Amino acid sequence: MKNFEVKDTRNFAIISHGHAGKTTLADALLFNAGVTSRIGSVEQGTTICDFDDDEKRRQISISAKLINYEWKGKVNFGIVTPGYTDFFGDVISSLHAVDGAVIVVCGANGVEVGTQKVWKQANKRNLPRMIFINKLDKEHANYISTVDSIRSIFGVNCVPITLPVGLNASLSDVANLFTGTNIDKLSGDIAGKVNEYKVMIEEAAAESDDSLTEKYLNEGSLTPEELVQGLRKGLCHNTIVPIFCGSAEKNIGVKELMDGISEDMPSPEDRGEIVTTEEDKTIKPDKKAPFSAFVFKHVVDPHAGNLTYLRIYSGTVVPNTEVANVTKGSKEKIGNILTLNGKDTKQVDSASAGDIIVVAKMKSTSYNNTLTDSSNKVELPNIEFGKPLVSLAVRPKAKGDEEKIGTGLHKITEEDPTLILARHPETKELVISGMGDLHIEIAFDRLRKRYGVEIETSVPKVAYKETIKKNAEGHCKYKKQSGGKGQYGEVYIKIEPLEKGKAFEFVDAIVGGSIPKNYIPAVEKGIIGAMGEGVLSGNKMVDVKVTLYDGSFHTVDSSEMAFKIAGSKAFKEACEKANLILLEPIMTVDVYVPGKFMGDISGLLNSKRGRIMGMDDIGDIKKITAQVPIAEIHKFATELRSLTGGQGTYEMDFSHYEEVPAQIAQKVIELSKKEEEAHAHAHAHAKE
Repeated sequence: MKNFEVKDTRNFAIISHGHAGKTTLADALLFNAGVTSRIGSVEQGTTICDFDDDEKRRQISISAKLINYEWKGKVNFGIVTPGYTDFFGDVISSLHAVDGAVIVVCGANGVEVGTQKVWKQANKRNLPRMIFINKLDKEHANYISTVDSIRSIFGVNCVPITLPVGLNASLSDVANLFTGTNIDKLSGDIAGKVNEYKVMIEEAAAESDDSLTEKYLNEGSLTPEELVQGLRKGLCHNTIVPIFCGSAEKNIGVKELMDGISEDMPSPEDRGEIVTTEEDKTIKPDKKAPFSAFVFKHVVDPHAGNLTYLRIYSGTVVPNTEVANVTKGSKEKIGNILTLNGKDTKQVDSASAGDIIVVAKMKSTSYNNTLTDSSNKVELPNIEFGKPLVSLAVRPKAKGDEEKIGTGLHKITEEDPTLILARHPETKELVISGMGDLHIEIAFDRLRKRYGVEIETSVPKVAYKETIKKNAEGHCKYKKQSGGKGQYGEVYIKIEPLEKGKAFEFVDAIVGGSIPKNYIPAVEKGIIGAMGEGVLSGNKMVDVKVTLYDGSFHTVDSSEMAFKIAGSKAFKEACEKANLILLEPIMTVDVYVPGKFMGDISGLLNSKRGRIMGMDDIGDIKKITAQVPIAEIHKFATELRSLTGGQGTYEMDFSHYEEVPAQIAQKVIELSKKEEEAHAHAHAHAKE
């Protein structure tokens, strides 16, 4: 890699809704820069970035890939992200590592749900961005309506820079409103838009700078040099979004986009100092400053070992350098430094501020770690990922594979922070959660291929809870004689409902010493144990106040065990009289779909016992907010995809617990009793 100055470095992410053409665009960038000899095909599995077997088979990108090339005196580091929502975590992490974004919009489909989702993420990072309207050579592509849609949804600061010469099958080139190239070749409705679009550019450029605003108001026009100045300043300050267009597959309009990236996309210097977790400390993007870098991606490769993806924010690093892992408080060694184009690696002798690199075989460094010079330790803010949407309970198909499945899944979740593996504290199941069915399916494929483990899955058990609705009393005299020292303990309790979320309250109201003080904690333990087992369905009981007000003891036979058992039995007796009910977890679900699917999605939510809480318009997209029982949500991702042809997305978060309808509660209770009987039978059989 040549020794480029920081001001001549560009790094950007290519983001979009699925199937807009990011992967092909990356191939076209590399082809034009002379890195490759041809533009690959997604359908034929020959692209630079979709090299994984699963990606070739499914014809989608599963993980973010790196590219790098030189163009017109600038070094460009690109991150090509997945468009499929199941792998959105890679979009979030990639945007954390760049100074700009290229948003690809399909000229036939326009702004889609995923387009708005990536735009929202770019806004969170305040990233300057460009738009590339792709696939204008396809049937039904419409440049004018796509531009209108972009400006309507994302704002009038989105301005056309290039226009298509011809459209659909006749697309042959692009015209440039800045340079005037090919303007005379435009025809039809697009030719009629030239003056209108020029005014859009001038107004946007003028608004980027006070002096340009004043000149534009006084003279009514700007020089070409002033337009370029205004465009670049507006882009760097995220007040102008240039729109380029063409066909990545036919390599039309791509060079113009590359010019725009190299000439106008902000460098690390333009983006300015980086904020750290300490407000009074920032990082200056300078090659001569102390070294600092952030890990935005981590891959556990079965052949190459750990591959750690770094964005360098300051300083320069060479191979075999010892650095500090500030996040983990440890030392780490940077060995060989690599740049990537898809899976093709190239060793470089140094890397510096603004570069995006990969380091192999780092020992303890992973996602969200900050690496620095040991003399200047600062820490960068963590990436915040979305919450998982789909969960499955997992168990090994073969007995004895419990350890292998745990080890394998742990390593797979290490390289993907949006995959969560946990033992559920209440159901005791091992549960893996991800962003969608395909996300989890591919994780299981990797588990099988890398670690030779076959698994079985099931819908996770719902963590129901039990509670009471009225006051009641309970009593138990536990008395047992077995020849020697007996067991004796008697308790009287009353129970009453607590305010939701209060969990449990125990009141010692014993007077006169009817139960000695040293036995009262045992009564409480017995009650807590009974609450953990539940009375109705074997699920934990919550929001109950228990008052111990009387009892008796025996000077010889009483023991902690006797009072623990008496407390448990008295509590269960009281619960039987206290109008026991079953509670279920309710999720708040935000669904984003094109307006034409509103009726279908409302019907789907209603069929899942969902309550629609509100509807909002976000451009052409409708947002439906509903509260849905978690017991009904398991297949929602698949059903939403099927109903909307992949155009719908959703977000989900826990809301609260509420009472299960009586008819459904009865089924849950009956199933729980059957499972308990089956478990008891299996246990007895095992003893025999």
